[in-house]
Amino acid sequence: MKTSWLKQSALLAWPGFLLISLAAFPFLLLLRISLAPYDPAGLWAEGFTLSAYRALVQPEVFGAILNGIELSASVAAASLILGFPLTYFITRMRRRAQILWLILLLTTLTLSDVLIAFAWQVMLSKKIGLSNILVMLGIMAEPMSLTPSRGAVLSCLIYLMLPFSVLTLYPSLSRLDNSLVEAARTMGASPFKAFFSVIVPMARAPATMTVLLAIIFTMGAYAPPIVLGAPKQWPLAVLIGSTAQAGHDLPRAAAMAVLLMLATATIALFTLLLTGRKKRL
Repeated sequence: MKTSWLKQSALLAWPGFLLISLAAFPFLLLLRISLAPYDPAGLWAEGFTLSAYRALVQPEVFGAILNGIELSASVAAASLILGFPLTYFITRMRRRAQILWLILLLTTLTLSDVLIAFAWQVMLSKKIGLSNILVMLGIMAEPMSLTPSRGAVLSCLIYLMLPFSVLTLYPSLSRLDNSLVEAARTMGASPFKAFFSVIVPMARAPATMTVLLAIIFTMGAYAPPIVLGAPKQWPLAVLIGSTAQAGHDLPRAAAMAVLLMLATATIALFTLLLTGRKKRL
Protein backbone atom coordinates (compact mmCIF):
# COMPACT_ATOMS: atom_id res chain seq x y z
CA MET A 1 0.00 0.00 0.00
CA LYS A 2 2.78 2.38 1.00
CA THR A 3 4.81 1.38 -2.07
CA SER A 4 1.85 2.10 -4.34
CA TRP A 5 1.35 5.53 -2.72
CA LEU A 6 5.04 6.38 -3.20
CA LYS A 7 4.90 5.24 -6.82
CA GLN A 8 1.86 7.42 -7.55
CA SER A 9 3.49 10.38 -5.81
CA ALA A 10 6.64 9.95 -7.90
CA LEU A 11 4.59 9.79 -11.10
CA LEU A 12 2.71 12.98 -10.16
CA ALA A 13 5.83 14.85 -9.06
CA TRP A 14 6.99 15.82 -12.54
CA PRO A 15 3.63 17.11 -13.89
CA GLY A 16 3.08 18.84 -10.55
CA PHE A 17 6.44 20.54 -10.83
CA LEU A 18 5.66 21.67 -14.40
CA LEU A 19 2.24 22.99 -13.34
CA ILE A 20 3.74 25.02 -10.52
CA SER A 21 6.73 26.32 -12.47
CA LEU A 22 4.92 27.12 -15.74
CA ALA A 23 1.52 28.28 -14.48
CA ALA A 24 1.27 28.90 -10.76
CA PHE A 25 4.57 30.71 -10.22
CA PRO A 26 4.12 33.21 -13.12
CA PHE A 27 0.55 33.90 -11.96
CA LEU A 28 1.69 34.53 -8.39
CA LEU A 29 4.40 36.86 -9.68
CA LEU A 30 1.81 38.68 -11.80
CA LEU A 31 -0.49 38.95 -8.78
CA ARG A 32 2.35 40.34 -6.66
CA ILE A 33 3.21 43.03 -9.23
CA SER A 34 -0.46 44.01 -9.51
CA LEU A 35 -0.49 44.69 -5.74
CA ALA A 36 2.70 46.80 -5.83
CA PRO A 37 2.64 50.64 -5.82
CA TYR A 38 3.38 52.40 -9.11
CA ASP A 39 6.91 53.79 -9.37
CA PRO A 40 7.52 56.16 -12.33
CA ALA A 41 11.30 55.82 -11.84
CA GLY A 42 11.28 52.01 -11.90
CA LEU A 43 9.17 48.96 -12.66
CA TRP A 44 7.30 49.00 -9.34
CA ALA A 45 7.87 49.99 -5.73
CA GLU A 46 7.98 47.99 -2.52
CA GLY A 47 4.78 47.49 -0.54
CA PHE A 48 1.19 46.49 -1.15
CA THR A 49 -1.73 48.54 -2.45
CA LEU A 50 -4.99 48.07 -4.34
CA SER A 51 -4.57 51.28 -6.34
CA ALA A 52 -3.92 49.36 -9.59
CA TYR A 53 -7.24 47.53 -9.20
CA ARG A 54 -9.10 50.72 -8.28
CA ALA A 55 -7.74 52.28 -11.47
CA LEU A 56 -9.48 49.57 -13.50
CA VAL A 57 -12.91 51.02 -12.75
CA GLN A 58 -13.02 53.01 -15.96
CA PRO A 59 -15.30 52.90 -19.04
CA GLU A 60 -12.23 52.22 -21.19
CA VAL A 61 -11.48 48.94 -19.36
CA PHE A 62 -15.11 47.76 -19.31
CA GLY A 63 -15.43 48.61 -23.00
CA ALA A 64 -12.29 46.60 -23.77
CA ILE A 65 -13.66 43.59 -21.85
CA LEU A 66 -16.94 43.80 -23.76
CA ASN A 67 -15.00 44.04 -27.04
CA GLY A 68 -13.08 40.89 -26.10
CA ILE A 69 -16.25 39.01 -25.15
CA GLU A 70 -18.00 40.03 -28.36
CA LEU A 71 -14.98 39.06 -30.47
CA SER A 72 -14.47 35.72 -28.70
CA ALA A 73 -18.15 34.77 -29.03
CA SER A 74 -18.16 35.66 -32.74
CA VAL A 75 -14.88 33.84 -33.45
CA ALA A 76 -16.00 30.76 -31.49
CA ALA A 77 -19.31 30.57 -33.34
CA ALA A 78 -17.75 31.15 -36.77
CA SER A 79 -14.90 28.71 -36.13
CA LEU A 80 -17.35 25.98 -35.16
CA ILE A 81 -19.80 26.69 -37.99
CA LEU A 82 -17.01 26.74 -40.60
CA GLY A 83 -14.70 24.18 -39.02
CA PHE A 84 -17.22 21.43 -38.31
CA PRO A 85 -18.42 20.78 -41.88
CA LEU A 86 -14.89 21.35 -43.24
CA THR A 87 -13.50 18.72 -40.87
CA TYR A 88 -16.32 16.33 -41.68
CA PHE A 89 -15.68 16.58 -45.43
CA ILE A 90 -11.93 16.12 -44.86
CA THR A 91 -12.57 12.92 -42.90
CA ARG A 92 -14.72 11.59 -45.75
CA MET A 93 -11.83 11.95 -48.23
CA ARG A 94 -9.26 9.32 -49.11
CA ARG A 95 -6.46 8.86 -46.61
CA ARG A 96 -3.85 10.57 -48.78
CA ALA A 97 -6.09 13.61 -49.31
CA GLN A 98 -6.73 13.81 -45.56
CA ILE A 99 -2.99 13.85 -44.86
CA LEU A 100 -2.47 16.56 -47.47
CA TRP A 101 -5.18 18.73 -45.91
CA LEU A 102 -3.72 18.25 -42.43
CA ILE A 103 -0.25 19.18 -43.67
CA LEU A 104 -1.64 22.35 -45.28
CA LEU A 105 -3.42 23.30 -42.06
CA LEU A 106 -0.31 22.63 -39.98
CA THR A 107 1.70 24.76 -42.41
CA THR A 108 -0.50 27.77 -41.70
CA LEU A 109 0.30 27.40 -38.00
CA THR A 110 3.99 28.01 -38.69
CA LEU A 111 3.24 31.62 -39.66
CA SER A 112 3.36 34.31 -36.99
CA ASP A 113 0.07 35.99 -36.13
CA VAL A 114 1.85 39.32 -36.58
CA LEU A 115 2.82 38.39 -40.14
CA ILE A 116 -0.72 37.18 -40.87
CA ALA A 117 -2.24 40.38 -39.46
CA PHE A 118 -0.06 42.57 -41.70
CA ALA A 119 -0.87 40.31 -44.69
CA TRP A 120 -4.58 40.91 -44.01
CA GLN A 121 -3.88 44.64 -43.79
CA VAL A 122 -2.33 44.58 -47.28
CA MET A 123 -5.14 42.40 -48.62
CA LEU A 124 -7.77 44.85 -47.31
CA SER A 125 -5.92 47.99 -48.41
CA LYS A 126 -7.22 50.48 -50.96
CA LYS A 127 -4.57 50.14 -53.70
CA ILE A 128 -4.07 46.40 -54.12
CA GLY A 129 -6.65 44.97 -51.78
CA LEU A 130 -9.94 43.14 -51.86
CA SER A 131 -11.92 46.28 -52.62
CA ASN A 132 -10.43 46.41 -56.13
CA ILE A 133 -11.87 42.95 -56.86
CA LEU A 134 -15.25 44.04 -55.47
CA VAL A 135 -15.17 47.09 -57.78
CA MET A 136 -14.44 44.83 -60.77
CA LEU A 137 -17.43 42.66 -59.81
CA GLY A 138 -19.65 45.73 -59.50
CA ILE A 139 -20.26 45.25 -55.76
CA MET A 140 -18.46 48.48 -54.77
CA ALA A 141 -18.44 51.83 -56.57
CA GLU A 142 -14.79 52.64 -55.89
CA PRO A 143 -11.86 51.04 -54.07
CA MET A 144 -11.49 51.85 -50.40
CA SER A 145 -9.49 50.65 -47.44
CA LEU A 146 -11.39 48.10 -45.34
CA THR A 147 -9.22 48.71 -42.28
CA PRO A 148 -9.46 49.59 -39.48
CA SER A 149 -12.74 47.81 -38.90
CA ARG A 150 -14.27 45.19 -36.65
CA GLY A 151 -14.93 42.97 -39.67
CA ALA A 152 -11.22 42.94 -40.56
CA VAL A 153 -10.25 41.93 -37.01
CA LEU A 154 -12.93 39.25 -36.93
CA SER A 155 -11.93 37.82 -40.34
CA CYS A 156 -8.27 37.60 -39.37
CA LEU A 157 -9.03 35.93 -36.03
CA ILE A 158 -11.32 33.38 -37.69
CA TYR A 159 -8.56 32.64 -40.22
CA LEU A 160 -6.10 32.10 -37.35
CA MET A 161 -8.50 29.95 -35.35
CA LEU A 162 -9.86 27.74 -38.15
CA PRO A 163 -6.85 25.33 -38.31
CA PHE A 164 -7.07 24.79 -34.54
CA SER A 165 -10.78 24.01 -34.91
CA VAL A 166 -10.17 21.42 -37.62
CA LEU A 167 -7.32 19.78 -35.72
CA THR A 168 -9.47 19.62 -32.57
CA LEU A 169 -12.47 18.10 -34.35
CA TYR A 170 -10.56 15.76 -36.64
CA PRO A 171 -9.77 12.87 -34.20
CA SER A 172 -13.42 12.49 -33.20
CA LEU A 173 -14.95 12.87 -36.65
CA SER A 174 -12.37 10.60 -38.30
CA ARG A 175 -13.46 7.75 -35.99
CA LEU A 176 -17.16 8.27 -36.76
CA ASP A 177 -18.90 5.10 -37.93
CA ASN A 178 -20.46 5.73 -41.34
CA SER A 179 -22.96 2.94 -40.79
CA LEU A 180 -24.81 5.15 -38.29
CA VAL A 181 -25.38 7.82 -40.92
CA GLU A 182 -26.36 5.21 -43.48
CA ALA A 183 -28.83 3.74 -40.99
CA ALA A 184 -30.39 7.16 -40.45
CA ARG A 185 -30.64 7.67 -44.23
CA THR A 186 -32.22 4.22 -44.60
CA MET A 187 -34.86 5.20 -42.05
CA GLY A 188 -35.80 8.20 -44.15
CA ALA A 189 -33.67 11.00 -42.73
CA SER A 190 -32.43 13.61 -45.19
CA PRO A 191 -28.64 14.24 -45.40
CA PHE A 192 -29.15 17.52 -43.51
CA LYS A 193 -31.20 15.83 -40.75
CA ALA A 194 -28.80 12.87 -40.54
CA PHE A 195 -25.89 15.29 -40.12
CA PHE A 196 -27.51 17.18 -37.24
CA SER A 197 -29.22 14.22 -35.55
CA VAL A 198 -26.36 11.68 -35.74
CA ILE A 199 -23.02 13.38 -36.35
CA VAL A 200 -23.35 16.60 -34.36
CA PRO A 201 -24.45 14.94 -31.05
CA MET A 202 -21.57 12.45 -31.25
CA ALA A 203 -19.06 15.29 -31.62
CA ARG A 204 -20.41 17.42 -28.76
CA ALA A 205 -17.24 17.10 -26.61
CA PRO A 206 -14.70 18.17 -29.28
CA ALA A 207 -17.11 20.91 -30.41
CA THR A 208 -17.15 22.24 -26.84
CA MET A 209 -13.34 22.12 -26.76
CA THR A 210 -13.25 24.04 -30.06
CA VAL A 211 -15.45 26.77 -28.60
CA LEU A 212 -13.35 26.99 -25.44
CA LEU A 213 -10.13 27.11 -27.44
CA ALA A 214 -11.49 29.91 -29.62
CA ILE A 215 -12.61 31.91 -26.58
CA ILE A 216 -9.26 31.60 -24.83
CA PHE A 217 -7.33 32.35 -28.02
CA THR A 218 -9.42 35.41 -28.89
CA MET A 219 -9.54 36.92 -25.40
CA GLY A 220 -5.72 37.06 -25.44
CA ALA A 221 -5.34 38.15 -29.08
CA TYR A 222 -3.04 41.14 -29.52
CA ALA A 223 -1.62 41.53 -33.05
CA PRO A 224 -4.82 41.35 -35.19
CA PRO A 225 -6.80 43.89 -33.12
CA ILE A 226 -3.95 46.42 -32.92
CA VAL A 227 -3.07 46.11 -36.65
CA LEU A 228 -6.56 45.82 -38.17
CA GLY A 229 -8.83 47.45 -35.57
CA ALA A 230 -9.57 50.96 -34.34
CA PRO A 231 -8.72 51.93 -30.72
CA LYS A 232 -12.38 51.84 -29.70
CA GLN A 233 -12.49 48.18 -30.88
CA TRP A 234 -9.41 47.02 -28.97
CA PRO A 235 -9.83 44.18 -26.45
CA LEU A 236 -8.20 44.21 -23.04
CA ALA A 237 -5.04 42.42 -24.26
CA VAL A 238 -4.13 45.46 -26.37
CA LEU A 239 -4.70 47.83 -23.44
CA ILE A 240 -2.38 45.67 -21.32
CA GLY A 241 0.37 46.03 -23.90
CA SER A 242 -0.04 49.79 -24.28
CA THR A 243 -0.19 50.29 -20.50
CA ALA A 244 3.00 48.30 -19.93
CA GLN A 245 5.00 49.57 -22.93
CA ALA A 246 3.79 53.13 -23.50
CA GLY A 247 2.61 54.00 -20.00
CA HIS A 248 5.32 52.02 -18.16
CA ASP A 249 2.70 51.28 -15.48
CA LEU A 250 3.44 47.63 -14.75
CA PRO A 251 1.19 47.28 -11.64
CA ARG A 252 -1.84 48.50 -13.62
CA ALA A 253 -0.94 46.28 -16.59
CA ALA A 254 -0.58 43.32 -14.23
CA ALA A 255 -3.97 44.09 -12.65
CA MET A 256 -5.48 44.19 -16.15
CA ALA A 257 -3.88 40.81 -16.91
CA VAL A 258 -5.36 39.31 -13.74
CA LEU A 259 -8.75 40.74 -14.70
CA LEU A 260 -8.40 39.27 -18.22
CA MET A 261 -7.56 35.83 -16.80
CA LEU A 262 -10.57 35.96 -14.46
CA ALA A 263 -12.89 37.07 -17.27
CA THR A 264 -11.61 34.31 -19.58
CA ALA A 265 -11.95 31.66 -16.87
CA THR A 266 -15.49 32.85 -16.09
CA ILE A 267 -16.56 32.69 -19.73
CA ALA A 268 -14.96 29.25 -20.16
CA LEU A 269 -16.67 27.95 -17.01
CA PHE A 270 -20.02 29.40 -18.12
CA THR A 271 -19.60 27.70 -21.52
CA LEU A 272 -18.83 24.35 -19.87
CA LEU A 273 -21.84 24.65 -17.58
CA LEU A 274 -24.09 25.64 -20.47
CA THR A 275 -22.99 22.77 -22.71
CA GLY A 276 -23.18 20.31 -19.80
CA ARG A 277 -26.73 21.43 -19.00
CA LYS A 278 -27.80 21.02 -22.63
CA LYS A 279 -26.27 17.55 -22.63
CA ARG A 280 -28.30 16.56 -19.55
CA LEU A 281 -31.47 18.00 -21.12
